[in-house]
Amino acid sequence: MAKRKLSRRQAWRVQKIQDERTERANKRAHLADQQLNEGELGKEQLGLVIANYGSEVDVECQQGDETGNINRCHLRANLGTPVTGDQVIWRSGNPTGVIVAVEPRRSELTRPDIQGKQRTIAANIDYIVIVLAPLPVPHYELIDRYLVAAESVSIKPLILLNKFDLVTDENRSRIEQLLAIYPELGYQVLEASTKSMNGLSALETILKDRISVFVGQSGVGKSSLIKSLLPGVDVKIGELSEKYAEGMHTTTTARLFHFPNGGKLIDSPGVREFGLLHMEREQVLDGFIEFRSYLGRCKFRNCLHKNEPGCELQEALKRGDICERRLASFEAIADSLETLK
Repeated sequence: MAKRKLSRRQAWRVQKIQDERTERANKRAHLADQQLNEGELGKEQLGLVIANYGSEVDVECQQGDETGNINRCHLRANLGTPVTGDQVIWRSGNPTGVIVAVEPRRSELTRPDIQGKQRTIAANIDYIVIVLAPLPVPHYELIDRYLVAAESVSIKPLILLNKFDLVTDENRSRIEQLLAIYPELGYQVLEASTKSMNGLSALETILKDRISVFVGQSGVGKSSLIKSLLPGVDVKIGELSEKYAEGMHTTTTARLFHFPNGGKLIDSPGVREFGLLHMEREQVLDGFIEFRSYLGRCKFRNCLHKNEPGCELQEALKRGDICERRLASFEAIADSLETLK
């Protein structure tokens, strides 16, 4: 669909709003620098960004007597934009502190912004939990999409079959066949039910002392999982971050929550909706981990891995070294992305 061209007045209003935001951000950055220069702030200490509101962030103190306390902090202009999950060095102030440094990230979760530019929305994530359920009926292509997305950002995926109590004699064989290949590829698959509470302790053990995000279709039970893992948080997934946005006009604020038994969850619409649209065909192919050893070995450099002579993937398929279903999944995903673009 072609983008609608803005009228001159609309373009002027958009630019005016952007200029006003930039001016406000510059003023806040100047105030932060002024506070630092005048020595009005406390000593440097470690902190964890638990929410980002654009021009300010909430930082959880990570050391000393104030460990666990949450402080609102300004951002300095020369630091870029800290995101939820970032480890930072900050200094307390009255009433607002200042971020003075951002520690190196071990992982980043990104998604395209409205201009198509990749933007980091959360950092230092250890697990992407791909939540499935017997209903709505899961499909291998959807699972593979999430796996490719996880591989593209080098974050470990965990496949969770939720609502395991809905597995019956009628659907058991189909679900087992659907999931059988993933442990063979090295992916961990868990089963859980918030109704019977089976599998939740195993999930908590894996996520303990880790930062995780949950992704999956609507209706697979993410809300029930969150409520079980975060007792006392009486909101649906997707409303978690909005509840704590404190009046900020945003629906993509990522918020970090602590599991009682250890571990952390980052939730926001932006986190759960990260996808593949920014990826090219070869990048999608690299997300299928069992294909990697064959890449770059085809006869033709522009091989599409369909019917071209000398295709290493097709030869591996004939030998039974790779799964036909996974190759078909790659083709379906890559073709759909090219169609959308």
